[in-house]
Amino acid sequence: MISHPALWAGRVMSGLAILFLLFDGTIKLVPLDIVIATSKEMGLPATRSFARFLGVVTLASTALYAWPRTALLGAVLLTGLFGGAIATHLKLDSPLFSHTLFGLYLGILVWGGLWLRDPRVRRVMPFLA
Repeated sequence: MISHPALWAGRVMSGLAILFLLFDGTIKLVPLDIVIATSKEMGLPATRSFARFLGVVTLASTALYAWPRTALLGAVLLTGLFGGAIATHLKLDSPLFSHTLFGLYLGILVWGGLWLRDPRVRRVMPFLA
């Protein structure tokens, strides 16, 4: 059993991740010019259709994560998305702590929030005795 404050901490962590990912997915879905320019700099397809594809994947995965029944699937899908971002930044030799590891920071927020708010995840990953 997890304490009430820990449950709320998990909700806040998940909420912050969801808000960021909704913003990120929305600017790709539109897509803003900065998204196209950044995609080109990163060696990704600099097309509106590719940006929209990433936006749809981000928003769909985030929606799955936000819904309690499918939160675990959403977290797994988001982890794959974050891994791809980390790999891309590694390939480009981006700054380590601000760019390359940003996907790791988001992953910790997503999984930490889910661990605190979902007893199923705590049973699979029992960090506390």
